[in-house]
Amino acid sequence: MRMPRAIALLACTAALAATTAACSGATQPPAAGGGASFEVTPLSPPAQGPLDSFTWSLYAEPYTLDYALAYDYPPNTVLANVCEQLLRVTPDLKTEPGLAVKWAQPDPRTLVYTLRPGVRFHDGTTMTADDVVASLKRQMDPKTGSPWGSSFKNVDAIEKTGPLEVTVRLGKADVLFHELMAASPGTVVSAASLAEGGKDYGTPKGKLNCTGPYALDTWAQGDSITLKKHPAYWDTKLTPKSGQVKFTFIEDAAARSNAFLSGTADGGYMVPSSSFAQLRSGGKGTLLFGPNTGAANLAVLDYHGALGDLKVRKALSMALDRKNIIKAAAGGVGVPAKAPAARGAWALAPEKTATLYDTLPEPVYDIAAAKKLVQEAGATGRKITIATSTLAPEISVVANAVQAAGRQIGLEVELKPVSPDAYSSLFVDPNARAGLDLVITVGYDNTPDPLEFYQYLRTGDFGNYGNWSNAEYDVAFDRANSEPEAGKRAELTAKLQKIALAELPIIPVYEAPHSVFLGKRVTGAPAGIAQLYYPWAATIGAAKR
Repeated sequence: MRMPRAIALLACTAALAATTAACSGATQPPAAGGGASFEVTPLSPPAQGPLDSFTWSLYAEPYTLDYALAYDYPPNTVLANVCEQLLRVTPDLKTEPGLAVKWAQPDPRTLVYTLRPGVRFHDGTTMTADDVVASLKRQMDPKTGSPWGSSFKNVDAIEKTGPLEVTVRLGKADVLFHELMAASPGTVVSAASLAEGGKDYGTPKGKLNCTGPYALDTWAQGDSITLKKHPAYWDTKLTPKSGQVKFTFIEDAAARSNAFLSGTADGGYMVPSSSFAQLRSGGKGTLLFGPNTGAANLAVLDYHGALGDLKVRKALSMALDRKNIIKAAAGGVGVPAKAPAARGAWALAPEKTATLYDTLPEPVYDIAAAKKLVQEAGATGRKITIATSTLAPEISVVANAVQAAGRQIGLEVELKPVSPDAYSSLFVDPNARAGLDLVITVGYDNTPDPLEFYQYLRTGDFGNYGNWSNAEYDVAFDRANSEPEAGKRAELTAKLQKIALAELPIIPVYEAPHSVFLGKRVTGAPAGIAQLYYPWAATIGAAKR
């Protein structure tokens, strides 16, 4: 989902730091505000030795392992260890060379990537420029149906210009295109495997042939996914410390917590917040909080109903009791979100964060004023439908809070239960959103640039779930996306932030840190949301020699 969906590089979020200091180490949040005590660190203690294998819990089974269709936490958590990108995001919030050893931009509309020599796919064949061209072009093919297709909207050509060189020609300057080469759009797979896999590619019946530290061994649908160590992996700094990784799928939050406590699962990301206290006091492992670029938001899906009136959107935002939502949905670990893109998404220009994000006003909580706006809009008694799901406890908490807020201000809010699998589909299938006015999302950045989040509100973008359109916004986005200097681009992004807050196509709710649980036998995992593209499993090993 773009909770579902929506990695993230980031500086400390407002929930995680008292200052704008970098998150290179643990950061203790201020005690004021009544929130739970916690620290934020990008890494867990390093591994002390090797492991034969470990078991990792996912909150849902991946709906695909096709890199071009992966648009959610479960598939990307697995693929981060199997497939790689031209660039790489690191746990300390940097972008570094990946499968491209270097790159150049001779002019604003040309990008030249020099590929790393001697990189071997899992079948032993060597990566070439042909594989890169085929991998990237597949994202552009409408037949693929990639949710990342809009990232290539300004691409005119992707060409092999040498055995280990690929040149991308743009119709207009596009800063985000290059930055997204560190995320799913920049993934490289074997061209031969794409041709061989056909319609089975990325399914339990198909095979993957990538370059990461682990290769896909088996996918027992409905039960588990097993990865095995890739002996010819090119990056010796990330040689896997475990021979095998087994992913299990546990949708029920209580059952997942029990798996952590019993040792059935050695660890997992996206820990249910309802289990924070139990996991902290259980003595069976360590609950860690890491950097996050995600904010829990309400995305408006239908502008033909009551939410088509800005006054109603503002009223609903004003009626949300965000502090109590944080206590119930995030275990008290978080803060009210000031804008759709979280504070943590501003990592690329941290010197600008204080003036461009921190100075934003806190969200208003005023039931009387909200009720008046609903009356002025003539919307009293009108119905709003919001999706809810057992996929994560937070979803039902926020949905119930929206229902309670609506009741207080004269709106009828109907909760529509959606199965976990179907909830993920809301973010990739427009037809699945029919009949819904709102959906709860966690919109996160895959890059250290806040502009990336705001691209999803462009007219026609795949991530613009409600098809919101604003001409002023589109012009401002294009201007920001053509600015190469990070600080100036951040200032232009702040204008997008201003329009989004004024129009509320997305209603901000709260920010919280990323979470990971590690049982006593394992350590070494990155703690932050960088795990969605960084080969995190390679660094996990034994906690003791």
